[in-house]
Amino acid sequence: MFKGVDYFNLNDLFSEEEQMIQTTVRQFVDKSYLPIVSQYHRLGKFPTEIIPELGKLGALGVTIPEEYGGPGLSNFIYGVTMQELERGDSGLRSFASVQGSLVMYPIYTYGSERQKKYWLPKLAAGEKIGCFGLTEPDYGSDPGGMLTKAEKVENGWLLNGSKMWITNGSIADVAVIWAKTERGVSGFIVEKDRPGFTAKAVEGKFSLRASDTAELSFQDCLIPDENILPLAKGLRAPLSCLNEARYGIAWGVVGSAMACYEEALNYAKTRIQFDKPIAAFQITQHKLVEMLTEITKAQMMNFHLGRMKDKGKAKHYHVSMAKRNNVRVALEIARSARSLLAANGIIDEYQVIRHMLNLESVITYEGTHEIHTLIIGENITGFNAFK
Repeated sequence: MFKGVDYFNLNDLFSEEEQMIQTTVRQFVDKSYLPIVSQYHRLGKFPTEIIPELGKLGALGVTIPEEYGGPGLSNFIYGVTMQELERGDSGLRSFASVQGSLVMYPIYTYGSERQKKYWLPKLAAGEKIGCFGLTEPDYGSDPGGMLTKAEKVENGWLLNGSKMWITNGSIADVAVIWAKTERGVSGFIVEKDRPGFTAKAVEGKFSLRASDTAELSFQDCLIPDENILPLAKGLRAPLSCLNEARYGIAWGVVGSAMACYEEALNYAKTRIQFDKPIAAFQITQHKLVEMLTEITKAQMMNFHLGRMKDKGKAKHYHVSMAKRNNVRVALEIARSARSLLAANGIIDEYQVIRHMLNLESVITYEGTHEIHTLIIGENITGFNAFK
């Protein structure tokens, strides 16, 4: 029996396997992650010691087939997994999302058989850590303007440029890097120890502190021909990877919202003011009802989107709508929960401030709220408003 936030009993429509996996991931978050996340949030580091356990859970590359080391599960289960991980922290979901959707997915979809057999089992087990380099210091929402280039030379490709805001960047063993080439935008598998490849952690973050974020630089970094992703041709390839990650985010942020709502509800029931719990006041009840209503609506959207995706019917604009809506409402819920906790809402003895700060990043990464608005707008009107 699911004991989380589920006001419309959607969990009753889960299969036994889906319920079991959700419970398993939830228990991992409760037992192995929540007791340590505040410490790592303060340190500004990702707890790398939990990576092998994530691998054993099957949380890294959820949909990757068993022949390549993954569990070969459904997109729906991938979504549920991301929800339960982000109930712990957006940084935890980000780690798994990048590893699975932005590193393993492009290798599986666009890589050679040799690349798949070598990298995917290691990444699925957490033996190797990956990152994804598309965003640049001057090009985020417009990845087509990237300046990173790879020039064909006699013994491979010479890579030059930089990538910014790269999750897992300074702890990664390998990076999937996108660069302009003579054949258009191409993807490269770049090992950490290649000469000319440097990674520098981003300092001073007030958001996603329990997550590794870095800037990657490439100075005449020689990449062998065997490291190019042979089937990745053009900008559609990295954008397809982003669509996978956005799907995971749409589910994940509901986990953050659930965590904030549950904490606010429990706090409101026990915090006494004017001789009664603040949960007894009309304004408090209004805030809690608004939170629960938006969570329930987001859960319903995710439920149907997950089933659509497994049937091959989910389009990128469907994913954009879920990401756009769910991140926005999750951030609003976190802010409302923070206000209910008043002064206690700003200390890390409680989790709402951590989720609220994280969601300030999530609402802009993997496509800003505005960019997703235009993706949906183009679909419903037929007009491209990007330029």
